[in-house]
Amino acid sequence: MEANQPSTLPAAPQPQAETPVVPSSSAVAPQPVVAVIGAGPAGLFAARELALHGVHVFVFNRDIKPGGLAEYGIYPGKTRMKEGLRAQFRQILDTPGVEYYGNLVIGEHGDLTLDDLRGMGFQALLVAVGAQATKWAGIPGEDLKGVYHAKDIVYHYNRLPPYVDMEFAIGRRVAVVGVGNVMIDIAHWLLEEKKVDEVIAIARRGPGEVKFDRKELESIIGYLDVAAVQMELQRVTPQMVQLGQDPNTMHEMIASLLEKKPPAAGSPAFRIQFLASPVRVLGDAQGRVCGLELEQTMLVRTSSGETVAHGMGLYHTLEVDTVIFAIGDRVDSSLGLPVEGNEFYKNPQPRFPKDGMSYEVYDPVAGKVIEDVFVVGWARKASTGVVGLARKDGVNGAHALLDYLATLPPGKASVDAIRARLSALGKPLVTRADLLRLEQAERERAARLGLPEFKFEHNLEMLQVMGLLQPLIG
Repeated sequence: MEANQPSTLPAAPQPQAETPVVPSSSAVAPQPVVAVIGAGPAGLFAARELALHGVHVFVFNRDIKPGGLAEYGIYPGKTRMKEGLRAQFRQILDTPGVEYYGNLVIGEHGDLTLDDLRGMGFQALLVAVGAQATKWAGIPGEDLKGVYHAKDIVYHYNRLPPYVDMEFAIGRRVAVVGVGNVMIDIAHWLLEEKKVDEVIAIARRGPGEVKFDRKELESIIGYLDVAAVQMELQRVTPQMVQLGQDPNTMHEMIASLLEKKPPAAGSPAFRIQFLASPVRVLGDAQGRVCGLELEQTMLVRTSSGETVAHGMGLYHTLEVDTVIFAIGDRVDSSLGLPVEGNEFYKNPQPRFPKDGMSYEVYDPVAGKVIEDVFVVGWARKASTGVVGLARKDGVNGAHALLDYLATLPPGKASVDAIRARLSALGKPLVTRADLLRLEQAERERAARLGLPEFKFEHNLEMLQVMGLLQPLIG
């Protein structure tokens, strides 16, 4: 029996049940009741922090499984890292006072809206949905066949429903726009799984501004086109020296990695083109990608010390048949909160700042803070940081919310009424107990197939093995 579920929860749901079996408890919660929307690292660590401070937490997740990008964004081969994170998330969901409900969409076009949650009695809403929308460069040709966003591909090879069924027509020569760790993962997949001939990473700035780290580059160093990269580093060295940057840093990192794993003869090639900004994707008569037009850039140091790229009006075309944008993400406006750029609009003068940052959502039209809504993780700052930073941000946001709750009178939310409202939705919702059944089923399938890990690739399959839907016959 799970620590966060009352003892009346049945050992297994009814095989033909179309709605979740909702446990019961005392009619009125003696503590505040908060909804955490999203079950990635930021949301889960925030939920635990709230529960440890006496808050009853309902965690609502769009996906069946918790973990967010920690489950569906880390490269599949990093099984030890993934399993370590899963163990932490299991402990969080076992925390007394934390209830999990997966397969539930919150938003203007979802199962419940933010106003619905308020009407159910939640005293505050902590939004941890990440940055679910895609961010594009906004250049001509992005609608051509063969143009993709990195997020869709990452979800695809990590087998997140329904992205697992998406088809990607990958050509032989691929341009990946962006130079972060996601670019490295995409290149890894292209080179090892899709067996492309060449991957060219496109960087608007120089080697001193790349976002990927040494450990990530190590995973594809054997594919590096050493001669091409050395020529590129020589080309940009004068600009780096002029800005006071050390061009040897990248040279030395590459050299040390190549000592461990030199490039394989005749293997697919990976290289980086610096100081190049995409301006247009070119297409052929069939509407397929045939090239990427780039503008040469130069580096400029701003008064604030930031290095930016300015276009020089010099253009050239890179002949490629696939273009993938790995330039970050943006939040989903359909949640029902005001958006500024790629992020939710935050209170510029926070009432409860943590580390000098605002976790409160602000309505610029009304000119006031939205009292009961807080944001954490990538919902607060899109495409920023990994799991460690998400954990810290979730904890900080939880404490900002706790400060807000301290200003309110005692809560009178009925936990039973909230659970009844969830049951009335008429769809199967996934609880912590259901997740245990799913994990067991996947372990058993992996053992039968002789695999280190197995994932069901469709929501319908997962719901069936958990006993939340009747298996189809015939």
